[in-house]
Amino acid sequence: MALTLEVSYFNSYYMKRLADVPEISGGVLTATWNAPQTADADKDWYIEESRIRGGYNNTSIDYGVKAYLVEENDESQRRGNSLIYSGIYNSRTGINQTNQFSVGESITRSVDPIGGSIQKLYAEDTNLTIFQERKVNIALIDKDAIYSAEGQAMTTSANLVIGQITPIGGNWGIGTNPESFAAYGYTKYFVDKNRNAVLKLAGGQIQEISNAFMVDFFRDKLSTVTSTGAILGAYDVYNQNYVLSIQPDARYTEIANDGTYYTLSFDERSQGWTSFYSYKPEDMFSSQGYFYTTKDNNDNSKVYKHYSNQTRNSFYGGTHQSSIQFVFNPSPNQIKTFQTINYEGTNGWEVTALLSDETGFDASSGNWITHVDTIIEGAGANEYSKIYSYDEGLYTENNIQYRAGFDRKQNKYMAVIPNNTQTPIAGEVIFGNSMTGIKAYYTTVTMKTDTTTDPNGLKELFAVSSTFV
Repeated sequence: MALTLEVSYFNSYYMKRLADVPEISGGVLTATWNAPQTADADKDWYIEESRIRGGYNNTSIDYGVKAYLVEENDESQRRGNSLIYSGIYNSRTGINQTNQFSVGESITRSVDPIGGSIQKLYAEDTNLTIFQERKVNIALIDKDAIYSAEGQAMTTSANLVIGQITPIGGNWGIGTNPESFAAYGYTKYFVDKNRNAVLKLAGGQIQEISNAFMVDFFRDKLSTVTSTGAILGAYDVYNQNYVLSIQPDARYTEIANDGTYYTLSFDERSQGWTSFYSYKPEDMFSSQGYFYTTKDNNDNSKVYKHYSNQTRNSFYGGTHQSSIQFVFNPSPNQIKTFQTINYEGTNGWEVTALLSDETGFDASSGNWITHVDTIIEGAGANEYSKIYSYDEGLYTENNIQYRAGFDRKQNKYMAVIPNNTQTPIAGEVIFGNSMTGIKAYYTTVTMKTDTTTDPNGLKELFAVSSTFV
């Protein structure tokens, strides 16, 4: 539609159209980016006089010189191994240049691309720790380093935001699991899934803490983590432990009796992995001296504060049993019969498994089988399934009380080790429940808290021993 302008004297006007601006009504975008500014396309124009103040014979101006940049490649780029920073921000003076990325300044720093993409940044004091998939680097902040003729670094002040970048020795990285990172003081923990390793960075050196008698475990479990899984890490300031939760699949999916996850903790004081936990968190963090985890339970997200009550082994509304597994291995080169087991601690512990070492495979009816001595109930047996706790093993016969499992003597709990082996070793005459004791070089023992003795109460276990011949 044509537009007619009525003027009282000769003048020049500029007409501009707002075609590239979206229509906005009530703060809501109501049209595409190619639509007119107003609902009426005929009104999508504005007029500007070319003469100063619109005066008669006043100086006329034009658009003038436009500043522009020639960008040979105006497409976006993803540089996974580079850092970029904006202008400064100062809340005290009101300066906010965080939206300014001047191409005229050197505002990018890159690390070696062979180390993979940057996954995590952690700043402390005047250093920036850069975690790549396969490498860890340290960068200087607000300073730079020059080197003397002898190769000695001399730190100098400069206007650089990110200064010298120095790689840390060792081909370790954080993989694609930055959620495994946790820091306490100057110590940092993280997981390199590609190398099946749990790592600690302290004093500019990386230590492989998964080597603390857990190499096989982390090799097997970390390799099963899929793209939908997670490796969560956090530092428990209450218990002074690094807590790690390995969730191979379905991090945010509630799965009943999901036994594929593993939550465990590393203790700096004992330099080892001290405990497994029964809970599966969605996130973990510490605040104000306490440890918290989050859990989405039936679409009702909650934050749980740990160590806040006396109800033990209760996580996310469910209860669990504590268990410990260890090995009896005295005189390792001699065959033995383990006759009894005793422990010092509180009432409520039971032995759910006691297995001998395997004898080795023998040919039998076209198959290769191995033999073990055990207390576990086998096929066709109904005598034993475990060594009962002090309370659960109580029974009465002829008005006399007996203990089928542990009995207490002078605050020490003792029990005879039964034998429930179903298959004899070649040449063995007496075996199974015809005898007591487990024949072995060593035995693997599993003890658990029962479900009836002071549920969710305090259960302590100080020492476990066995008599053998």
